[in-house]
Amino acid sequence: MKALIMAIGPLLFLLFACGAESPQQEEEAESTTQSIWESLSYQQPISLFGAELELAEFSDTAWRLEEGVLSAYHDEFIWTQREYDNFRLELEFKNAAGTNSGVIFYCSDKADWVPNSLEVQIADDYAEKWAAGEAFARSGAIYGHQPATPEIVKAAGEWNQLVVEAQDQLIRVSLNGEVVNEFNMAEFTSGTVNPDGSAVPPWLPNPPAGMPTKGYLGFQGKHGDAPIHFRNVRIAEATK
Repeated sequence: MKALIMAIGPLLFLLFACGAESPQQEEEAESTTQSIWESLSYQQPISLFGAELELAEFSDTAWRLEEGVLSAYHDEFIWTQREYDNFRLELEFKNAAGTNSGVIFYCSDKADWVPNSLEVQIADDYAEKWAAGEAFARSGAIYGHQPATPEIVKAAGEWNQLVVEAQDQLIRVSLNGEVVNEFNMAEFTSGTVNPDGSAVPPWLPNPPAGMPTKGYLGFQGKHGDAPIHFRNVRIAEATK
């Protein structure tokens, strides 16, 4: 037995060394990612959907724009007419009690958006049905894949500030002035299990690592039992 342990010991060491990043490697990766964000420059931000929603595709029975506030009253989407790749999206949202909505991006198929896009989740995290559910289904999460840390959405009826930045496969989400999610699509190579060991919902079989990094943006409507409200929705595209 002692001889066997001595024989396999070096092999186990090599396997561990190859499969795990050292603290120095992790720091270097974080530094590289940070430098990418700091090096970006953007064009002048514009209204995502246009001042009168002229740049959007939507149903006027589901969405209404009143005094600068865009509200959803049915479970239907509002989409951009064109695709975006590298961008910075800024907006404010207000939940009602029980809201479930989201910001969809990199969508390559609006008719079959669920497996063909990524979503920054918006929800009333104070509602029992969301508070008791999966962390990756609460506000600021990349839905189905990576929860937000910390969870700092405001209570229903209060306005929140949300920023979604996309640079190829790197995604950064800020909520109320704090970075709550840094998501690297390249790390999510499985359609069944996330890197942290959590199960991917079966309706999201396409691994983010293989998804395109250009697509339509959209807002999910009244998907839960309560409406969702947006205002000051602006997008700035990265300069090439």
